[in-house]
Amino acid sequence: MSFDPYAIRNDFPILERTNRGKPLVYLDTAASAQKPRAVIDAISEFYESHYANIHRGVYELSERATRMHDDAREKVAAFLGAAESREIVFTRNATESINLVAASWGRQNLGAGDEILITTLEHHANIVPWQLLCEEKNAHLRVVPINDAGELDMDAFESLLSDRTRLVAASHVSNALGTINPVREIISIAHERGIPVLLDGAQAVPRFAVDVQELGCDFYVFSGHKLYGPSGVGILYGRAELLESMPVYQSGGDMIETVSFEKSTFKSAPYKFEAGTPDIAGAIGLGAAIQYLSGLGMDEIERHEMELTAYGTKLLEAIPEVRLIGTAAKKTGVLSFVVDGIHPHDLGTILDMEGIAIRAGHHCAQPLMERFDVPATARASLGLYNIPEDLDHLGEGLHKAIEMFR
Repeated sequence: MSFDPYAIRNDFPILERTNRGKPLVYLDTAASAQKPRAVIDAISEFYESHYANIHRGVYELSERATRMHDDAREKVAAFLGAAESREIVFTRNATESINLVAASWGRQNLGAGDEILITTLEHHANIVPWQLLCEEKNAHLRVVPINDAGELDMDAFESLLSDRTRLVAASHVSNALGTINPVREIISIAHERGIPVLLDGAQAVPRFAVDVQELGCDFYVFSGHKLYGPSGVGILYGRAELLESMPVYQSGGDMIETVSFEKSTFKSAPYKFEAGTPDIAGAIGLGAAIQYLSGLGMDEIERHEMELTAYGTKLLEAIPEVRLIGTAAKKTGVLSFVVDGIHPHDLGTILDMEGIAIRAGHHCAQPLMERFDVPATARASLGLYNIPEDLDHLGEGLHKAIEMFR
């Protein structure tokens, strides 16, 4: 079946609603993607017909729920190209996944005077955990600069690596600019020096196929809600030998083997990182989202979003009052911009009155905003259900806003 975004829109019930009395134009997928009926139905059916706690019950309902949860882990592993399902840890989101690595692997491997290397493009979730860890360990956070197009300075990246660098943590795709980072080159250069690499894939996995073995990364994280799945569930991929070497992150029920008042022992990965009752329905919903995307074809999704990004870029470039922020040669899915004389928050409010949902602010990337000397940007971000007409509506809304402020 050919990829037809007009037909695909019928799979997303929310796109049938109106916003401020006008048809909804949803251009905020980078913040959170809308959910197809397949995901909504999978969650609803689980709660209606299959719900029980997992890993504990010996009765049939619990055993079925456990199988469904385990199947979701297998789907994630296959989707990411992981070597085995035990390399997949369920978390609440990409943020918790990064915090897990920082608190477990980081505390074990970082010492005074050591360094962690990140980039100017990072989301706060890939900055603050490393800052706190460096403060705790008296270590140093180093930052790779970018050029005016929003692309990494790879010469600077290489020069910033040192014999004290213990980890490179970088976004695969920038949430604020849409820049696709040269992650294969990053990993290759880091690994030549024996430095592990964590990739924040929250904006990448919804947009194109990711194979962690082919990339060679050591950790990979993403959030379910950006992958057209439910909120409250996320993924940490870690190479098996790394996960097994890491101490527990949180403790409590289900991650233990034995408990006495003198000592407790813990399960192997991934279970030792999954304390307490998990978001069972969230994992099942994530599995349904992966199945839905796989049915459409990640290559087709990538092609569609690349075409939309090019279309939207030309549309915005044709408006004299609009200045694009982030013009990398390799980018996808995100159009970040400012309009002369209109604050992004005011612009977001005006567009909302036209039924157009965009994001306005710093996008949890304040250091990046500072790099471009802007307090905030307006951001239109694309999803597989967007069509050229959505961007045409954005252009019309921008012209109306500009006329209002003349």
